[in-house]
Amino acid sequence: MQVLELNHVAIHITDVTRSADFYRRVLRLEPIARPAFSFPGAWFRLGTSQELHLIADYGRPFSPNHRNNHFALRVDDLDAWETHLQAAGANFAPRKRRPDGAWQVFVQDPDGQSIELFTPK
Repeated sequence: MQVLELNHVAIHITDVTRSADFYRRVLRLEPIARPAFSFPGAWFRLGTSQELHLIADYGRPFSPNHRNNHFALRVDDLDAWETHLQAAGANFAPRKRRPDGAWQVFVQDPDGQSIELFTPK
């Protein structure tokens, strides 16, 4: 028995249109088809075979992720991403170096959830 891959990350959001716009426009993720669930949401491609699933959280009061909960996206050019995030008006923290030498920038989505953008050493 073995885990074959990370298939998707699912996060709860408060507004599908606003969040889908952020993940498409700011993080430049490709929207993909979503099954006809009985609740609203949106799906995006992450890399070559993983997905991000946005789930509208209309059924109970929304509470954002706890501090430090996040998912990380390896990116090609952190300088270009910082310039893009600034131009897009995104809420992000200054670049910092991890102990392993990788560089990272944390950006928040419209619901305050953190996404790490990083480049290896």
